Amino acid sequence: MKLLFDENLSPKLSSRLNDLFPNSLHVRDVAMKATIDPIVWDYAKDNDLMIVSKDADMHDLSLVFGNPPKVIWLRLGNCSTLQVENLLRREFSAIKIFHEDESLSLLALS
Repeated sequence: MKLLFDENLSPKLSSRLNDLFPNSLHVRDVAMKATIDPIVWDYAKDNDLMIVSKDADMHDLSLVFGNPPKVIWLRLGNCSTLQVENLLRREFSAIKIFHEDESLSLLALS
């Protein structure tokens, strides 16, 4: 399970969560800082990545296009990187089930 962290999340998350989600990336890692959502979407789709975002636009793309890619929508509001990291660690089992179920496109976590 590889994740692609959207620009609204800390670039530190990919390294901080490497034990659970190896080879995950932040959009900055692939020169997509300030890139429009459809391009991020296509990159995730082409590289078998699940998008992790706090952005409702990714939620909307997921509803319109389905998967791939899958979207993990973080509904945390203003929060620290540690809070995001803890949420993804706590919900690892749910994320794994979500990843394995081909019929699912969106996982909302809060």
